Amino acid sequence: GRDNGYHGSTVAGASLGGMKFMHEQGDLPIPGIAHIPQPYWFGEGGEQSPEEFGIWAADQLEKKILELGEENVAAFIAEPIQGAGGVIIPPETYWPRIKEILGKYDILFVADEVICGFGRTGEWFGSQYYDLKPDLMTIAKGLTSGYVPMGGLIVSDKVFEVIEAHGDFNHGFTYSGHPVAAAVGLENLRILREEGIVERVKAETAPYLQRRLRELADHPLVGEVRGVGMLGAIELVQDKATRTRYPGDKAVGMICRGHCFNNGLIMRAVGDTMIIAPPLVISQAEVDELVDKARKCLDLTLRDLSV
Repeated sequence: GRDNGYHGSTVAGASLGGMKFMHEQGDLPIPGIAHIPQPYWFGEGGEQSPEEFGIWAADQLEKKILELGEENVAAFIAEPIQGAGGVIIPPETYWPRIKEILGKYDILFVADEVICGFGRTGEWFGSQYYDLKPDLMTIAKGLTSGYVPMGGLIVSDKVFEVIEAHGDFNHGFTYSGHPVAAAVGLENLRILREEGIVERVKAETAPYLQRRLRELADHPLVGEVRGVGMLGAIELVQDKATRTRYPGDKAVGMICRGHCFNNGLIMRAVGDTMIIAPPLVISQAEVDELVDKARKCLDLTLRDLSV
């Protein structure tokens, strides 16, 4: 897994993820799981260019494989774009190098598509956005558009053939394959396809959202605006030139989140990064409202910090 990655909150899921506070609370990770740095250029890239940092971050995978012994590494799990960790958009050099390393050592790749899947990036899956070929793919959220709970695992032929050759894979939950969830999932997928929602996101809605969001980059509080598709992040800083953050006890993200909620805008604070993931069917007028309210809340946050 990767530092600051998120793969759920079960013992195994939280272990695969790299959320330090979850590890501390649960005495994790369990044995057999290791992590590498995240491709978070703005926060951790230092003096390197994004391209240089992308290569460096990807090369940490090979370094970890050699450290552990390639015969001891079964798979690498990662979100195409880290969502809960703050919408971390990897530099363009990152995924091509990761693919190269996984191929070199014949290591399986598990793409966590729980957030990126079903249109969030403007492609059906985040793996398509980055031209990845995962061996396994975890899915949820967009599978039913959240109307009922459902998650799943998609496996490649290569993985399926091994499972099939060794008998039943007895690993289910009480509510696995629930017919109501399955029916909702099928209907949701039908609507996504027939109404061309993913295609519209790619052609119209996402470009408009990303253009409008980036207009916030000139705000005194904003160090970086980043995003792909219908995912966006606004990182708040004390000094734009040096990318210096506010001290943790200032709780800038929570101040901003409070103003957002009070002004009818849902924005999640991940530290001092404000993240959004609006509905795929949002209108351009609603995008305008979102961005206008975001600017107002940034102004209110700056006012509070100036007092």
